[in-house]
Amino acid sequence: MKKMICTMLCVFSASLVAQAQQTAPQGFDVERKLTSTGKIDSLVYPSKTVGVKRKALLYTPPGYSAAKKYPVLYLLHGIGGDEREWFRHGNPQVIFDNLYAEGKMEPMLVIMPNGRAMEDDRAGGNVMAPDRVAAFSTFEKDLLDDLIPFVEKQFPVIKDREHRAIFGLSMGGGQALNFGLGHIDTFAWVGGFSSAPNTKMPQELLPVPKEAKDKLKLLWISCGDQDGLLNISKRTHEYLSEHGVPHIYYLESGGHDFNVWRNDLYNVSQLLFKDKK
Repeated sequence: MKKMICTMLCVFSASLVAQAQQTAPQGFDVERKLTSTGKIDSLVYPSKTVGVKRKALLYTPPGYSAAKKYPVLYLLHGIGGDEREWFRHGNPQVIFDNLYAEGKMEPMLVIMPNGRAMEDDRAGGNVMAPDRVAAFSTFEKDLLDDLIPFVEKQFPVIKDREHRAIFGLSMGGGQALNFGLGHIDTFAWVGGFSSAPNTKMPQELLPVPKEAKDKLKLLWISCGDQDGLLNISKRTHEYLSEHGVPHIYYLESGGHDFNVWRNDLYNVSQLLFKDKK
C-alpha cells in the first residue's frame, strides 16, 4: 500500500488541501472510450545552443483552441530516454485524457522535450559517457533560450512564471529541480520524481530558501521506498523541512520505474495551475 510520509508541510491554497496524494485508481492509465480526447504531436525547434534542430512531443488538451491561452508543463525524461520515453512507457496522454474526462485537471499544454542537448541526442549506447551526461546540463540553456521562446512564439500560451511548470523523472527529476529552483523567476511549479544523482546538493539547489517560500506555487519531491536513489529525495526533503520551505514529500511503495512515475504524474497533474495565490 502506498503511503504519504508528509502530506503538506504548508498549505498553498484551499485548492491543494482537498487533493491529498493517493494511489491512483485501477485503470487510471488505461485508454477509455471518451467523447473528447487530447492530441499528441511532434514539434521541431531551432536550437542555437546545440546548433541543430531538435525534437519534442506536444500534448494538447481536449477542446484545444488557438483562441485560448494555456499554461505549460515541461515534462522531462530519464538518462536512457528521449522525447518519446514518457509516451512509450508512461501513457501520459491517456492519464491526462482520463483526468480531463473526470474534470480533475486544468487545461494545459504539455511539452516532452529531449533533455540530452547534443547534436546526436538519440537514446541508447553508453548513456553514462561523459559527453552524454554533460548534455543533460547543457539542456538548461537549450530549454531557457531556445525551447521556451519557441513554444511561446508558436503556441497560445500564458507567458509568465505562474503558468510554467517543470517536472521530470530520475535524471529529468534532477534537471527539473536544478533548473526550476535555479530559475524561480521562470517557473512557479517545480518537482522531481525519483530524482537522480545529477540533482544538486540542497544548499546549492536553494541557497536562499526564502525565495521558494515567497514565490513557488508548488514544490514536489517524491520517490519509491525501494528506490536505490531515495537518499537524493530524502536529503532534499530534509533541507526543505529544516528551512521551513513549503513542499510535498511523497514516499510511495515501489522502485525506480514507471509504476511509481505514472502514479506521480496522476497526482501532480491534478494540482497544477489551480493555486490562485
